[in-house]
Amino acid sequence: MDLAITTREAAWFLPLLAPICFYVAYTDCKSMRITNQAVVLLFGIFVVVGFFILPTVDWAWRLLHMVAVLFFGILLNAGGALGAGDAKFAAAAAPFFVVSDLIFLMILLSATILAAFATHRLTKFTPLRRLAPDWESWQTGSDFPMGLALGPCLALYLLCGLLYGSTP
Repeated sequence: MDLAITTREAAWFLPLLAPICFYVAYTDCKSMRITNQAVVLLFGIFVVVGFFILPTVDWAWRLLHMVAVLFFGILLNAGGALGAGDAKFAAAAAPFFVVSDLIFLMILLSATILAAFATHRLTKFTPLRRLAPDWESWQTGSDFPMGLALGPCLALYLLCGLLYGSTP
């Protein structure tokens, strides 16, 4: 498997983004919120670091990915299919993905959503829930903390890019 993301990009972005990705997963489970600070930090890392490690045309083109994902995220949020934090996080994460890797990304996102949902529900209805008894996500009925899937999906994509990415 060869991904279009370069190993150089993944090596720069992964250590900077992984803590944010897991923070997003945690805060979404704990309080059913993805903080604006995490989203702004994610976007800021792409703007600053991406400017120095990507060709200018690629960097600018990927910023347009954010605009497109934000537009569709707002529509999904208005329809009640997605939370506002989830839409903002997806938009801020969009520039880190290479369009040529879209099929791989959809498979990875599907797998992380299924794994996150199964793990969350399994934990919710077992004694494991006592490890974090105050998490709001246990009390939300059918709502699901999508940050539990979105954050790890970005981190796993970058890890796969580090292992299987193209060489510049």
